[in-house]
Amino acid sequence: MRIAVIGAGIVGVSCALELVRDGHQVTMIDPGPPGGRQSASYGHGCWISPASVVPMSMPGLWKQVPGYLLNPRGPLVIRWRFLPRLLPWLLRFLLAGSTVRRVERTARALAALLADSPARHAALAAQAGVPELIRQDGLLYAYPDRVAFEAEALSWHLRRITGLRWQELDRAALEAREPDLAPHYRFGVLAVDGGHCTDAGQYVAALAAAAQAGGATLLTATATGFVFSGDRLAAVSTDAGRVDCDRAVLAGGVWSRDLARQCGDSVPMESERGYHSVLTTPAAGPRYPVMPSDGRMANTPTTAGLRLSGQVELASVTADPDWRRADILTGHAVTTYPGLAAAGAPVTHPVAHPVADDRWMGHRPSTPDGLPVIGRSARSADVVYAFGHGHVGFASGPKTGRLVADQLAGGGDDAALAPYAAARFRR
Repeated sequence: MRIAVIGAGIVGVSCALELVRDGHQVTMIDPGPPGGRQSASYGHGCWISPASVVPMSMPGLWKQVPGYLLNPRGPLVIRWRFLPRLLPWLLRFLLAGSTVRRVERTARALAALLADSPARHAALAAQAGVPELIRQDGLLYAYPDRVAFEAEALSWHLRRITGLRWQELDRAALEAREPDLAPHYRFGVLAVDGGHCTDAGQYVAALAAAAQAGGATLLTATATGFVFSGDRLAAVSTDAGRVDCDRAVLAGGVWSRDLARQCGDSVPMESERGYHSVLTTPAAGPRYPVMPSDGRMANTPTTAGLRLSGQVELASVTADPDWRRADILTGHAVTTYPGLAAAGAPVTHPVAHPVADDRWMGHRPSTPDGLPVIGRSARSADVVYAFGHGHVGFASGPKTGRLVADQLAGGGDDAALAPYAAARFRR
């Protein structure tokens, strides 16, 4: 079949690779280069984590919303002037995490996409000729003490029931693994099966190149709509002309919402705007990926330097970046690794810190229930969705690609895809 894949981020290129292997004629459509700075795949925390089954919305979160509105330095910020427009999404978001039963159901659905994600990425990287870009060294969660760890009991319960393996580390074991870690971290949890990517942009570009080597083509354009003949797809419309096709995969991240509406599905999706800072020559830092419990951000060694990623800012896709969010990440890093402190550095945090060599802001495409949208559209079975992955897009890209390819081949398991169906928002 002739298949148009809208979007060339990690989900789009994973779909393209699987479809090329299945013998289809594939056209990838994206306004920017695969792995470019315009994509969420470029700037995320680089973690490939089977532990990422914990949804953002959890029981009792509603009590913290006023604090998030008032705290400009917190891990979750809502810009006041966008609150009226965001309110319907926020209400559904809070409802999705209102009970333990709901979040357990979400965690199990996420685990189906994430359980073997490091191995899937390692296999893709090897096939694309860049095996060195995927590491499987484990992922460390650092806490001041066991009490702080136990305060997150529900999160670790969700990880336990979905099969995560981990090791508990005391201060001596933490120091042996991460000598630069501040001494106030005295307890850690090592997710032993976790992995990470050392250059996300280069990796996505390599996967796109592998798809092209297999016969796919890349069209630099913006998809604007679909052309149907009855209930059958005839083409994808773009600002560079019409792309005739038999099937289409919508994997355009946060920009997929309007295109899905043309296919009969109103998907409540907002951008959870995330930031990163990169220190290219850090004076200290982790040897392996670390997430400190107080900073709640990914500290990841990459080929470009130490990447500090995190923050959730709810605003608008068109709002200007608030670079204070990136500076907060750098400031937290000094708390985690005191050796990073720079005398005389600009103070945008209680501790003076070095100035980041690179700062980035991007858009996590997030549904209120924390699950992606995967499966056939309401308008036509010829259009299959693969968007809305929120915080787990990079890790779950390869599994999503296989699910989409199976669906287009007519062999997909509709029951297994039910948790991700766009139809859930019509109920």
